[in-house]
Amino acid sequence: MQRDVPAAPNRTGHGLQSLADIGPVAALAKKAAKLEALDRTLRQMLPPLLREQVRFANFRDDRLVFLASSPAWASRLRLQQAQILAAARAIGANAGSVTVKVAPLPPPDPQPEQSKPLSATAALHLKAAANSIQDPELRALFLELASVAETADSKPQRTP
Repeated sequence: MQRDVPAAPNRTGHGLQSLADIGPVAALAKKAAKLEALDRTLRQMLPPLLREQVRFANFRDDRLVFLASSPAWASRLRLQQAQILAAARAIGANAGSVTVKVAPLPPPDPQPEQSKPLSATAALHLKAAANSIQDPELRALFLELASVAETADSKPQRTP
């Protein structure tokens, strides 16, 4: 008994397609870009402290949706509703109302950790390892790494 093998879909091109060229993804990317531009514009007109505590979340039908980090910041944003609607209309967004929801803001992007200096002991181990390596290129890399180690002479002196 043979199984029916589904026919391969007809392709009109060769190779990989850019993700931005795929219909639903392109539409989603376009909407995200519009929302990002609207967020920048609307939050720019807010007072600096308020701007840091709220985020623009969505524009659906005629409603602008914002997220605030606490009820107090949500109340302050609601006081700015008339200015927000005027700014939205000025850039072509036909907004009729502002909704503010209280939700914790996403954490800021983590900063890369500062690299810790190598200790003098680590430098000694690297030099010992370099002495046992036959490959001159690899030995040179180990010695170079050992040379950046923190030594007792290069440590900053503490003053009482």
